[in-house]
Amino acid sequence: MRIKFYYGSGSPFSWNVWLVLEHKQLSYEFHLLSLQNGELKRPEYLAINPHGKVPALVDDDLALWEALTIVEYLEERYPEHPVFPTDLKDRAIVRRLSAEAYSYLYPVLRKLMELTLLRADGDGNPAEITLALNDLNRELSYFEDMLDGDYFVGNISVADFTVYPLLALVKRLHERCPQLGAGALIGPKLSGFMERIEQLPYFQKTTPPHWKG
Repeated sequence: MRIKFYYGSGSPFSWNVWLVLEHKQLSYEFHLLSLQNGELKRPEYLAINPHGKVPALVDDDLALWEALTIVEYLEERYPEHPVFPTDLKDRAIVRRLSAEAYSYLYPVLRKLMELTLLRADGDGNPAEITLALNDLNRELSYFEDMLDGDYFVGNISVADFTVYPLLALVKRLHERCPQLGAGALIGPKLSGFMERIEQLPYFQKTTPPHWKG
């Protein structure tokens, strides 16, 4: 088996790559790493990804990290079942949407999680939480506006696999902290989009393992 995939449960970046691997019907060796017990900082893993984060992928003697770089590589190395459009302009839009999701949507979601779900001593400053919710609403509204069809750019693409795990984290936050009302910030178009992704034949396989309990 050529490809080795290093994954952390609940990491939206890892989930992106996992969806792409499954969509492309590639064979891979799956390595589930704990995000809490120091596995990412062990010398053997740092030799693969010196930043000590997930995801990472090894294909023959090539080690790669950073989700979108891994996806670009997989698309060029294994072009069957593509996750990028053939049209040049559409490919650029897919790349832009993916970058926007990680540069704008993820940071505000992460901030809100750090103020609530990820705290061991209760919620943080209420004013900061309100600000974070407003920021999250702004970013979710942007992606709601960007979605005109079943998927973001024509057929299913890496833009969809980048955005979906972040929306799933919003839903996860809502389930764990319903008092925040974060789930209500996901608009009707994004809700329908999520349902379509969740109906993909390989979706259940990629659900974060610790979410299945």
